[in-house]
Amino acid sequence: MLHGFVASGGLNWFRTFDALSREFHVVAPDLRGHARGIRSRRHMRLTDCADDVAALLNELGATKAIAVGYSMGGSVAQLLWRRHPDKVAGLVLCATAPAYSAESRHLTDASLATLAALTRVAGQLAAVPAAGANLLRRVRADRPAGFLEWTAQEMRRHDVRMLTEAARSITRFDSRSWIGDIDVPTTVLRTNRDRLVDPARQTAFVTNIPGARLVEHDGGHTACARATFTAPMLSACRDVAWRANA
Repeated sequence: MLHGFVASGGLNWFRTFDALSREFHVVAPDLRGHARGIRSRRHMRLTDCADDVAALLNELGATKAIAVGYSMGGSVAQLLWRRHPDKVAGLVLCATAPAYSAESRHLTDASLATLAALTRVAGQLAAVPAAGANLLRRVRADRPAGFLEWTAQEMRRHDVRMLTEAARSITRFDSRSWIGDIDVPTTVLRTNRDRLVDPARQTAFVTNIPGARLVEHDGGHTACARATFTAPMLSACRDVAWRANA
């Protein structure tokens, strides 16, 4: 279970743990720079996150896994298949895309590079920008007790220098030239009201990956925090597992 940008394994997937753990062995690591994830002086790259996941699977003695990725985690899941195909039994891609908008890339690339350089030189592990917390407040109507407090604790663990570098790596990610080669069972969980990752871009997986199937959720980019996310997530994982074992 690979989380999205500025989240953690717990924050991204807490709604699904109980249901999925009844049928699957669930592993939800914090990716580099996020919460309890690896800290490194190297520039943060999504390819390194994919290699970390492969190393974790080796450490756990797992021969293969279904890689479930949300937003940024979806990019990491794709890279895990490309770099370590022997470790991937199937893919579930949620609220993610083969590439992100060119407009976003041009607008953010220079500013993120500058911010990453400044925080690297300063060596500061600053608090997460208020924008991230504000985004998560939108789900307060459907949250467990103490959700905002727990969220704040998780986000304070982030390494902001690595997050800025992760954001830059996200804007440069583009799998369009090779997703057609994906040869494992794949299900796309599309967030139909997503304003950050265009649903049309999410659908590109279905049209380009042979045999890919679609599951829909009528939510936005923070759909994973809602109780209604559990059923389609479980359905997507069951579908991939059934096809992987067929």
